[in-house]
Amino acid sequence: MQEQSGVPLNPGLVFDMVQSIQRTAALKAAIELDVFRAIGDGPGDLASLAKHSNASERGIRILCDFLVINGVLAKEDGRYKHTPSSAAFLDPNSPACMASVAHFMSRTEVHEPLWKLADVVRNGRTSLPGAGTVEPENPIWVEFAEKMAPMMAPMAAPLGKAVLQEHSGPMKVLDIAAGHGLFGIEVAKQNPQAQVTGLDWAPVLRVALKNAQQAGVGDRYDMLPGSAFEVDFAGPYDAVLLTNFLHHFDKETCVGLLKKVRSALKPGGCAATLEFVPNEDRVSPPMPAGFALTMLTTTESGDAYTFNDLRAMYEEAGFSNINAHPIPMSPHTIVIGKA
Repeated sequence: MQEQSGVPLNPGLVFDMVQSIQRTAALKAAIELDVFRAIGDGPGDLASLAKHSNASERGIRILCDFLVINGVLAKEDGRYKHTPSSAAFLDPNSPACMASVAHFMSRTEVHEPLWKLADVVRNGRTSLPGAGTVEPENPIWVEFAEKMAPMMAPMAAPLGKAVLQEHSGPMKVLDIAAGHGLFGIEVAKQNPQAQVTGLDWAPVLRVALKNAQQAGVGDRYDMLPGSAFEVDFAGPYDAVLLTNFLHHFDKETCVGLLKKVRSALKPGGCAATLEFVPNEDRVSPPMPAGFALTMLTTTESGDAYTFNDLRAMYEEAGFSNINAHPIPMSPHTIVIGKA
C-alpha cells in the first residue's frame, strides 16, 4: 500500500488490536489449566500436558502452539518448553512467578467495562456499579492484596530507600491503602526501629498483617481499618505512604486527602506516593500513559497523572521540596513531598 507522509500504511495494526483479546484469553486459560507448571516439570509432550491439565490433546496443542507463536513458550521436536521469561514469570515453581498477577488483571471486573467502552467514553466514567473498583469494602482488594504482591515487590525496596533517605532510629509510618502491606513492611525491614500502621479495609489488612509476620516485623505492624477519607489518622507520623492510590480519584479529592495527610505529619515529615506517571504528552511511555484507560474503565474519576499534576496537588496541599524518583526498569515513579 502507498505511504502517507512518509509513514507506510499498516492494515495489520487493525487486526492486531482486534485479536489482542486472544492473547489475554490464552494466557489466562494456560494459567487456569496449570500448563506452565506441567511444562516446567517436563517432559512437555502433548499427551502428558493434556493429562496434567485434564484437557483434550487438540485443545492443548492449539493453545500451546498459540503461546509459541506469541513468544511465550518454545517448541522443539514436537515438545513444548519454557522460554527464559515463562520459566521466570509464569512457572509456579519460580519465586518470581507472576501468574497470580496475570490472573487478577484478567478478572471480569477489570475487563467487563471494556466491552462497553463507547458508553464509558460517552459518560466519562466506569460502567461498573457505584464507585467502581473503589466502592467501599469492595472484595476485589482482598484478592489484589493476595495476588498482586509479585508485581509490587520489586518496587518496595526503592520506595523504602527513598522514604528513609538513610534515616535511622525510632519513627512512625502510616501506609494508606496498604493492600498487601509490602511497602510499609519494607520500611520496617530497612529501619529496625520503624513502627508501621497499615490503613485499609479490615479483610485486606489481615493479608498485610500475615505478610508482616512472615517478614519478621509483625510486632511492629499495627492495623487501622477503614476508609482513608473517614478514619482519624492520629499521628503525628514521620512518613506517610500513598502507594498506587491517588490515581483512583480526581484532582480535588487527591488534594483533600493530601491536606489530611499533611496535618498528620510531623514538621519535615514526608508523604510518598508511588504512581504510574506519564510524560507531559500523556502518550509516553506506553505503560504509564496507557494506565489512564484502566482508570477510565474502572473508576468514576481516576486518571494517570503527570509529575506536574502531582506536584500541583502536593503544593496546593501545603507540601514543599517535591521531587520525582523514577524506579529503573519499572513503569512506576515515586513522588515525595515534605510537610
